[in-house]
Amino acid sequence: MGSLLQSWLTVDNSSDFSIYNVPFGIINHSGQKKVASRIGDFAIDLSELYHAGLLKNLGFDETDFETDKLNPMMKKGKLGTRKLRERIQEIFVDENFKPDAENTLIAISAVTMEMPIKIGDYTDFYSSIEHATNVGTMFRDPANALLPNWKYIPVGYHGRSSSIILSGQEIHRPKGQQKPKDEEPPVFGPCKLLDFELEMGFVTYEGKPLGDSISTSEADDYIFGMVLFNDWSARDIQKWEYVPLGPFLAKNFASSMSAWIVTLDALEPFRVAGPAQDPAVFPYLEYSGDKNIDIQLEVQIQPEGEEASTVCASNYKHMYWNQNQQLAHHTVNGCDIHAGDLYASGTISGPTKDSFGSMLELSWKGTRTVQLKNGVERKFIQDHDTVIMKGYCEKDGMRVGFGEVSTKVQPAK
Repeated sequence: MGSLLQSWLTVDNSSDFSIYNVPFGIINHSGQKKVASRIGDFAIDLSELYHAGLLKNLGFDETDFETDKLNPMMKKGKLGTRKLRERIQEIFVDENFKPDAENTLIAISAVTMEMPIKIGDYTDFYSSIEHATNVGTMFRDPANALLPNWKYIPVGYHGRSSSIILSGQEIHRPKGQQKPKDEEPPVFGPCKLLDFELEMGFVTYEGKPLGDSISTSEADDYIFGMVLFNDWSARDIQKWEYVPLGPFLAKNFASSMSAWIVTLDALEPFRVAGPAQDPAVFPYLEYSGDKNIDIQLEVQIQPEGEEASTVCASNYKHMYWNQNQQLAHHTVNGCDIHAGDLYASGTISGPTKDSFGSMLELSWKGTRTVQLKNGVERKFIQDHDTVIMKGYCEKDGMRVGFGEVSTKVQPAK
């Protein structure tokens, strides 16, 4: 729709939710949960737009919007949601629609955000070469920090969807077994090394039947949109349990995601080239064009009663394995995917110390102190801390953002 869109709705230039964004989410307004979009400081009730006759001939009906999840709407596929998003943009650019459309606007302060999707399956990848190198350097041989398979496959594991929560929901410090001293037996108790992981997540449409695969060139057609994602980690529990089968209790106690799903279409203008991949990947992982995305990311820690302090400034463009490759690898064996499945990127670390996407790296396994405001220090996350992640793209006067994912940590039960 060009790069000079101007909405008749007043939107601050610093808003993540410009006319170029038009994300999708679920709002709760006066006890009713509905499908919505957002521009500036207003939620757009799509059921009201539909009943006003402004969403005709798009293939949707009222049941797609008067529901508490986006999954029915997503079943219309890429073409359906693309037409819907473009129609919403048209309505809020064209002054002729202003009288009808104004009735669909609700102040964002008057709504509560709900979990936008029914998450079927969840996969977490490990796709930042900077993060993988840092972890390998800390725990293994610095000269051979990456495991032999890392540059050949987008490493991932199947996680737990039931404990994925929405921004704003508090969590409790997890409990489990730890082995603080190699020469002594394990102990049980609350996690002492609680950590965040700065990640992005993507959500899929309905995929192909079991047995079929999705190529890197097809992947964009099966990706609905993206969210901010905090993959909480209990580092001391993880260290003891991860051999031989990988993450378990250290990961499945909670993962936090942002409320608005930003479509892949909205992110297209911010595509950039990814890092060179050496050695050459297998043919099924080859791709053409720019598939990384320039998303500026920030992590803040806010101790209770204190100001929030920025501890990390990274960027999604650093990812070694892009999401097209992740999805292609995930399905190359015939694994089927479905509308509402969620895939996390893995910790997004950049090349500089201030861009490391976890406290494990920022404190270098607890050997360094991370300075916050007012003289406060951290090595890992403490009780009553709130971790806030933000992300946005900006280019040529266009800004598309995700809002934030914010989670407060309460003591272990």
